[in-house]
Amino acid sequence: MEKMIPWYQQDVNIIFQNLKTSPQGLSSEEASERLVQYGKNELPQKPPESVLQIFFRQINNPLIYVLLGSSLLAISMGKITDGLVVAGVVIINALIGFFQEFRSSQEIAALKGMVPDKTIVLRDKKPSTQMALSLVPGDIVLLQAGDKIPADIRLFEAKGCKVMEAALTGESLPSEKTPQALKGDTALADRTNMVFNGTSVASGTAKGIVVETGLRTELGKINRMLSETAQTETPLTRSIAKVAKTLTIVIVIVSVILFAVALLRGYPVADAVLAAITLAVAAIPEGIPAIITIALAIGVRRMAAQRAVIRHLPAVETLGSTTVICSDKTGTITRNEMTVRQLWTPDYNIHLNGVGYGPDGSLKKENQLVKELPPEISDLLTAGVLCNDAYLKSQNGKWGIEGDPTEGALLTSALKAGLDIDSIRDSIRRLDSIPFESEYKFMATLNDLEGTKTLYVKGAPEVIISKCALEPDQKETVRQATNSLAQEGMRVLAFAKKKLQPHIQSISFDSVKQDLTFIGLQALIDPPREEVKVAIQKCHSAGIKVKMITGDHQTTAAAIGKYLGIMSDQGPVPGNQLESLSEESLAETSAKVNIFSRVAPEHKLKLVSGLQKKGEIVAMTGDGVNDAPALKKADIGVAMGITGTDVSKDAADIILTDDNFATIVSAVEEGRRVYDNLIKSLAFVLPTNVGEALILLVAVASFPIVDGIPLLPMSPVQILWINLVATVSLALPLAFETKERNIMNRPPRKPNEPLLNPFVIFRTILVAVIITLTGIGLFLKEFSNAMDAGVMSSDALSEAQTMAVTSIVFLQIFYMLNCRSLRESIFNIGVFANPTVFLGIGILLALQLSYVHLPFMNRLFGSSALSLQSWAVSALCGAIVLPVITVEKIIRKKWKNAV
Repeated sequence: MEKMIPWYQQDVNIIFQNLKTSPQGLSSEEASERLVQYGKNELPQKPPESVLQIFFRQINNPLIYVLLGSSLLAISMGKITDGLVVAGVVIINALIGFFQEFRSSQEIAALKGMVPDKTIVLRDKKPSTQMALSLVPGDIVLLQAGDKIPADIRLFEAKGCKVMEAALTGESLPSEKTPQALKGDTALADRTNMVFNGTSVASGTAKGIVVETGLRTELGKINRMLSETAQTETPLTRSIAKVAKTLTIVIVIVSVILFAVALLRGYPVADAVLAAITLAVAAIPEGIPAIITIALAIGVRRMAAQRAVIRHLPAVETLGSTTVICSDKTGTITRNEMTVRQLWTPDYNIHLNGVGYGPDGSLKKENQLVKELPPEISDLLTAGVLCNDAYLKSQNGKWGIEGDPTEGALLTSALKAGLDIDSIRDSIRRLDSIPFESEYKFMATLNDLEGTKTLYVKGAPEVIISKCALEPDQKETVRQATNSLAQEGMRVLAFAKKKLQPHIQSISFDSVKQDLTFIGLQALIDPPREEVKVAIQKCHSAGIKVKMITGDHQTTAAAIGKYLGIMSDQGPVPGNQLESLSEESLAETSAKVNIFSRVAPEHKLKLVSGLQKKGEIVAMTGDGVNDAPALKKADIGVAMGITGTDVSKDAADIILTDDNFATIVSAVEEGRRVYDNLIKSLAFVLPTNVGEALILLVAVASFPIVDGIPLLPMSPVQILWINLVATVSLALPLAFETKERNIMNRPPRKPNEPLLNPFVIFRTILVAVIITLTGIGLFLKEFSNAMDAGVMSSDALSEAQTMAVTSIVFLQIFYMLNCRSLRESIFNIGVFANPTVFLGIGILLALQLSYVHLPFMNRLFGSSALSLQSWAVSALCGAIVLPVITVEKIIRKKWKNAV
């Protein structure tokens, strides 16, 4: 099949023939027929997930299945209270996850919302307002300033037409449009004879032929990429899934073995089943989902205070394991405010700093930098004020702009130098003008000062120089200055003037042909944020690579990259060079190169995929529709809250309310703190579950059956009391721990590093053994003492179980204090650095008192009142863990230093 020639390469007359249309448009009948052929000009909307689908995902976990099976078994064997409590735990955990995830995904809906409802079309040879849905290829659309573009359109007329395409291409400045056909493969941002669905007309007018509608438009292609792009699992999600699968297999095997052992030892079938259920309940860390969710929610709150809004909870932790940050340039690394940075004349070269328009439209003003303005510079600034269609406005104490951002920057350069803009315009009145046309690349105005007529011209330097009366060496000097400024990534405008006869009242192109007097150059740039440079240095210290992926020009990207210190040995690679690379070559290029320019949406997606194939955890920033697929594909998508489109925000995991790259780095630091605290929680929780399981294994294998009752140190509901009430009360304060020292001076954790790393496994076994010995020892002692005192066996069992549970609770309290830092002593981190620790301990002790002494709690949990001596013994035995773990930390630290 012959490949179709792109629309931007075709002559408009050929397009008219191929689409069987004309400059007068289609008839209503033809349009109706084509609507049947091509379908409506709309983007399909993905149906939102149902409530049941979201809820089912919360219980779609092998550990949850084991708990549900245990609950059903317990109820069927007559242990209704045990079974209902276990089922209740499952439901509560599922509800916590459900409410955190319950949201309406609007990714495709936001794309659809970008298409305007109505547009002006030539139908039956006359203008007609039509619904955008009814547009078909071959329709002729009339466009003017302020219009949203309803389809992909090939222009055949354009007058001063500029289109804002940043959301689609990443280009920060409006794109100038001309109808001429283009040659060769051209990047999306450089297709000057095309306008695209979802963008908007900034200025001027145009006519064009609709060439693509619906899913066939560039916006539709992004829609398709977005719907086909799978959400990447976070490292935490993958690790938890792996741990859950491993634990499930082990728990099921051990429970079956325990059931068989219980039968062999003479347990009744119901009691053997209960023993197996008890083991399953003991070994499953029921509190972990709630602890993780709440710990992540705390991270969400902290990040919100730092202007980073988290949409998906696991994104908090993912940030902490990020190895590469791929950032857009405009608005994230830069200020998204065009600013005049340098004023150049043959005699002066003045550098101006940081004045322009912020994203909120406010005017950023600094102290006057030029105290005594040289006449040449004053003339240059005045030209920028007069040959200018923009206006400054003030509303509610804030300054803003009406008109082109570049022209607004020219006004601010004059304002910064102390010129009175309104006074200049009032005294030097405009009589006539030639609007900017991309075909001619200049704008001209005729101004009158008390009868003195002056022509002012601004435009592309090469055009202005050619019209000026300059000697060859003077022209060369101006060209060198222009090139030097352009190499620094600046957009350069040249200014010139010419005195005209007093009787002149209007100007034409002949007026501008020659004999102009060169005034000077104004160089503009969207300047980098000062704080970004520091933030990038912080990333490098933390072992995080920073890459800039932008739709902007190669020269601009290179200049910004050099200033920020992210330029690699291989300079900026343009997006079109990525087209011919194999997957392996693309992955290598994405890893080695730090700056990519003129990048299209599909390129961003490929770069993210390439980095992920190299094992990187990728954070991708963006604000446009073009960024949405890559944001969704990345391990962590970061959208801009101020300039970002709805599509980019809905595809992202995090939204920055200040659009600032430095905020991402602060969020990464917070993510590392969250992960550290999750590991602390895990290292705290797992020993209890393993210890409880070991206690039950020992009891079933060796404890006697007294009066027909198997001696088990804990029942299922008592284990749930420890796992949920005690463990959660103590684990949650760990989520509030302050960050470890030098948290941003260590490399990111390896993406494949298991959650159950060697340290966690060793610590789990060590503390589990202490729990087992303490729990069994106190249970047997208390049971023996009660039986010797003539207490009924059932009451003796209740007292002994209460003693075992209380001793484990105290052991958890002392162990939690050691878990506040996995590396340092509690005294090094500050005993009172985290007040919530003592709040958690206080709450747990109050709850444990009610567990032991309140009658209704005794009935519910099978507990009994303890004497003051028993409380003291439990506390002392629990405190054993404190010196043991302290010594373990010292040994581990010395061994690590020795290695």
